[in-house]
Amino acid sequence: MDSIDDPYRFSSATGDVDAEQVHRWLSEQSYWARGRTRAQQDAAIAASRNYGLYEVATGRQVACARVVTDGATFAWLCDVFVDPAHRGRSLGKRLVAGVLDDLGGLPLTRVLLATEDAHGLYEQFGFTGLERPSMWMVRRPGATPPRG
Repeated sequence: MDSIDDPYRFSSATGDVDAEQVHRWLSEQSYWARGRTRAQQDAAIAASRNYGLYEVATGRQVACARVVTDGATFAWLCDVFVDPAHRGRSLGKRLVAGVLDDLGGLPLTRVLLATEDAHGLYEQFGFTGLERPSMWMVRRPGATPPRG
């Protein structure tokens, strides 16, 4: 995926993740994780497959993504973020391609994601709307079980 003249390198190594930078991006600039604590972010990183794009010259992380998976049937692609200073260079497309390539060796039957504004990006990789969205449900914090 990376070439000799490429200014960016892809990595699936959790040890490469700049957790402080990723936390800053997501908790301050994303619409889905605004206000997420550093402890929550660190726990999410520890429990996930992590991906990034890094400047070759500086080693600085410029994009991130996470996948929550059982490694057998299901994966959820989340926390996809490209540093605003590096947008417009097809890095989101490159990051998603690297993630899906890495997941390609797993016997997954579905990979899900949620997006407000990047449908065009994900459609290029075969993502579509849910066939039967009415069968999916969500439980939010504070939901209470029935009594009795």
